[in-house]
Amino acid sequence: MSIIEIKNLSFSYDKQQILEDINLQINKKDFLAIIGPNGGGKSTLLKSILGINDIQHGSIKILGEKIKKNLSKIGYVPQDTNINTNFPIKVIEVVLMGHIRNKEEENKSNNFLHKYFKIGYSEFETSCALNALKQVGMEEFANKKIGSLSGGQRQRVMIARALCNHPDILMLDEPTASIDVNGQKQIYELLKELNNTITIVVISHDISVILEYASKVAHINKTLTFHDISNTKETLKKDDEHFCEVEMLQLLGSKGTCLC
Repeated sequence: MSIIEIKNLSFSYDKQQILEDINLQINKKDFLAIIGPNGGGKSTLLKSILGINDIQHGSIKILGEKIKKNLSKIGYVPQDTNINTNFPIKVIEVVLMGHIRNKEEENKSNNFLHKYFKIGYSEFETSCALNALKQVGMEEFANKKIGSLSGGQRQRVMIARALCNHPDILMLDEPTASIDVNGQKQIYELLKELNNTITIVVISHDISVILEYASKVAHINKTLTFHDISNTKETLKKDDEHFCEVEMLQLLGSKGTCLC
């Protein structure tokens, strides 16, 4: 089943072509890795899917409809989460920011200030936030200050925030950019587990790590080349059991420098 369908998408900044004739279909429960050089258009594509960039040419549909109708079906974790670790905010409060309020649930609320004055959060919203934290293994940290957590723990909280509205698709832009090697593996193991129920789309420069978990890969450098690697992973591994980018690019029909 197609979750996201992109047809003939092109995009320019100040007459400079960034994306050219992009065609891509993302299906239910895909784990798609988007790779490519800096400035190749990866983040531009993500912003187009999220409706941040206006469609200049071509089309994007989410669950068969225009972007704005189904944006709530996407959970998004940006590259720069801009967390001030000195700000005295609790983990659960950060996660609650990801909840999209539902009028029907608000009317059922027993919280007087929330129901009539929209102050605070309802029991339903708090329950959703705690459940999202449980999904990422951070429930016990709900009342901790966000600044007291490690980088990997904070990223799990950001993923919980994106999961708070029960999305069908989780999109992440460089989710492990500032995390140590052990933390990176933990994040990708978490995403692998979440992939059992939702579609995962990840932008990453760390080819050797992300391709251990992804089932499909899209290389973007203005144009897009795509490959289903679910049945070809073993042919892409070197003797040290890591993926080699140059072999991946050769498979995709592109040229590049091996970074592994």
